[in-house]
Amino acid sequence: MDLVTFQGAKRPMFVEIFGPLLNLPDEWKAQGATPEEISLDAFNFDYVDKVSTGANLGLRGGFEEKILEDTPEYRISTDVFGRKVKLCKNAATIPLPLDYPVKDMDSWLKMKPMFTYHPDRFDPEAARAAKAAQDKGGLVIVDMPGGFDMPRELMGEEELCIAYYEQPEVIRDMLDTFADTCEKVLEQLSAVVKVDNLFVHEDMAGKSGPLIGPAMFDKFVAPYYQRVWNAAKAAGARVFSQDSDGNMNPIIENNIKAGINLMLPMEPGSGMDIVECRKKYGQKMAYKAGIDKYALRGSKEDIRKEVEYKVGSLKNEQGIIFGLDHRIPNGVSIENYRYYVALVKEILGIDPKEPGKWVRMGF
Repeated sequence: MDLVTFQGAKRPMFVEIFGPLLNLPDEWKAQGATPEEISLDAFNFDYVDKVSTGANLGLRGGFEEKILEDTPEYRISTDVFGRKVKLCKNAATIPLPLDYPVKDMDSWLKMKPMFTYHPDRFDPEAARAAKAAQDKGGLVIVDMPGGFDMPRELMGEEELCIAYYEQPEVIRDMLDTFADTCEKVLEQLSAVVKVDNLFVHEDMAGKSGPLIGPAMFDKFVAPYYQRVWNAAKAAGARVFSQDSDGNMNPIIENNIKAGINLMLPMEPGSGMDIVECRKKYGQKMAYKAGIDKYALRGSKEDIRKEVEYKVGSLKNEQGIIFGLDHRIPNGVSIENYRYYVALVKEILGIDPKEPGKWVRMGF
């Protein structure tokens, strides 16, 4: 918390946020990697004990998930949103929606009860358990529905982007509903446990830029963020973190004004550069990850060049958690990965034997 809020942390942090992509463990095993290396436990990454409050700010209930077709290559099923989805087993970990439940106001109103407030969204016993874990050093984190991501899950990207212009009342009602629920649940939580970190998953950008521009972000998403962030701050939160892949550069300033103060994973392949972002935004924003995962497919010189630029430039900065910008891709040798980890720790002055434990980190 001190590191990402610029309060003088003792040293930088070095993490692995998602782990290997599908099939990479088999590649590493064939190259002689140990079981501890394949599990990533051998690399002693920094970690945070992420503590759930048991509170539900998003979809409540939902539809029964059913498998409709299952082959060695793919699985077609229905999900909690009532969508038909397809998972390509050898290439993906997230299924592709084939249809969406919300088309207009009438279809949204049928889904709306799944997002409105209900007393069972708050579990006092789970909140008390979170408080006990927090007292032992755990990070209390609360997930809110994405201002872009949740409407996208319900409508699909294309229909959502059109709806900003043609059905704005639907989007406003969605986000107002989400905000009402978040405010009420956070108020209940605040009576039991201090929230450390409000987290929102968005994935609102591609390589060429965000799928929602600055004007629409300010019109729809920013007011929603501000309402929930104000409630989270009243519950004690100091960090408002956002997970979004892709090129977020055109709307970083908009996110800062809306309350976001930690962004991840900062993908270099999409034009995100944590060194340049730090120069531009200073201590308005903290960053997690941002080392180019694809550099690890190259030579040791390629790895050194990337690490020295990112880690060497920012090693004395607060508000930086170093790590690869997403999953470790196929084609990264275990030899290169060992070199990468050792090099980062050397530059940061972290003892390679310092105890750590790899987990999918919080924030």
